[in-house]
Amino acid sequence: MTAVEGPAYVSGHGLLKGRTAVITAAAGAGIGGATARRFLEEGARVLISDAHARRLKESAEALTAEFGASSVDSLPCDVTDEAQVRALFDAAGGLHGGLDIVVNNAGLGGTSPLVDMTDEQWSKVLDVTLNGTFRCTRAALRAMRAAGRGVIVNNASVVGWRAQSGQAHYAAAKAGVMALTRCAAMEAAEYGVRVNAVSPSLAMHPHLVKVTTPELLEELTGREAFGRYAEPWEVANVIVFLASGYSSYMTGEIVSVSSQHA
Repeated sequence: MTAVEGPAYVSGHGLLKGRTAVITAAAGAGIGGATARRFLEEGARVLISDAHARRLKESAEALTAEFGASSVDSLPCDVTDEAQVRALFDAAGGLHGGLDIVVNNAGLGGTSPLVDMTDEQWSKVLDVTLNGTFRCTRAALRAMRAAGRGVIVNNASVVGWRAQSGQAHYAAAKAGVMALTRCAAMEAAEYGVRVNAVSPSLAMHPHLVKVTTPELLEELTGREAFGRYAEPWEVANVIVFLASGYSSYMTGEIVSVSSQHA
């Protein structure tokens, strides 16, 4: 398949002007980092977090140099640790008049046949990807319920819908994120909070290259109608849409960000 040339980068339009957002797993060049940049370009103030303190510091310094110290804050957070999650959202509540948007991007993958998978492998992926999203969603809803406003966007995956060999733990976790999103949305609607999720197929970034074989990447790319992977900012654009007023009537929805064949 011949790859279709990727689109031009989309400039900001002030869609999130004056909003304050927390973005987890936002260090580096993946979807979280791209989302932080897109939010800043759309006028938001961001509190970025990550379990990797050094990478987080480097990302925060780079974004601060470009967008200014008044727009960027950072705090390390391991989403498997409830105390760290509480500290993150306590910090967010004290910034710039309160919390408007949360992007739950933290997740952990891996490849293992189910028959060889250990309890530790299963539990680690579930704890970061599903339980971490639960912890952060719960903390966000507590803050947003009191304020009577807010938007949460979770990061799911097409493997929550579609079977893929070696991905039982990751697929189960992402399917759980989808169900969590829908249930949280029904509960949060009564106090004016929306909860949605994106479901990317294949967004390429350096970390994914390191943990995925060339053969698997070629196979996954071949499933995409455009014959290429998504750039992380293309997923971030949909997150911006879900976080903005343009999606004001959407809640409990899982939006596929994919050109993958059905």
